[in-house]
Amino acid sequence: MNLKIILVLLVALTVIPVNAEQKFSNPSLVLQSVNVPANDFNKIKNNITVIPFSKSHSGSWQITIENKLLYSNPNGNAIVRLYDANVKNKFVEIGMGSQPDHKLWIAVNLPDSGYFPATRVDKEGWYENSKIIMAYGDAAGLSVGNGKRIVVTNLGLSDFVVGSYGVYGMENPNDPPAINSGTFTIEILSGDISQNPLHYYPFFVAGGVGALILALLLTKRRSS
Repeated sequence: MNLKIILVLLVALTVIPVNAEQKFSNPSLVLQSVNVPANDFNKIKNNITVIPFSKSHSGSWQITIENKLLYSNPNGNAIVRLYDANVKNKFVEIGMGSQPDHKLWIAVNLPDSGYFPATRVDKEGWYENSKIIMAYGDAAGLSVGNGKRIVVTNLGLSDFVVGSYGVYGMENPNDPPAINSGTFTIEILSGDISQNPLHYYPFFVAGGVGALILALLLTKRRSS
C-alpha cells in the first residue's frame, strides 16, 4: 500500500509542474540554447575551441545539459568546459563517460588554486533519459543534480559569469574518435530565477524521491 502511494506521488510531481509551467512566464529571464555538433568532441583538450555565448550570464543562472550522444569508443568522453567571462583560466568542467558505466565528474579550475575535482561518480553518474542540472547563485554557490540525486552542493565559485564554452572527448590525438553521432544540448537560463520556482523543480524531485524512499524504509522497519 505504501508503495502505491509513493508511485502516485511521483506521477503527480511529474505531471503538475508541466501544466503549471505552460501558464507561467517570466520575461526577466534570459534563455539561450546551444546544440553542440557530435564531431566537436573528437579532439583533445589542447585543441579546444572556445566559443562565446551570445550573452554573458551572471548573478543567478541555471544550465541544463542533455546528452544524447552515441559513443564510438568505450574510453571516450563528452567533456564541456564553461568559462568565466571576466577571469582567465576560470572554468567549470563537466565530464560524461561512455555507456554502460556513465561516469560523471565535475571539476573546477581557479586561477589561484588550479584544477581540482568537486565530485566523481564512476558508475551511474548520469542517465540517458535525464538531464544534468546546474544551478548557481552568487551567495549560494553551485549545485549540480544528475536527474536522480544531487551530486554537488553549494560549491563556492566567487561571482562566476558564464561567458563561453568549449568541448573535447579524447585523451590523445592517436585515440579512436570518442563520439559517433547524436546530439548534445546546453541550455542556459539567467536572471532572477528565484521568481520562477519551477526551474528548481529537478532538485525538488531529487530531494522528494529521497524523502519518500526514506519514509518507506522507516515504515517497513517499524512494522517488522
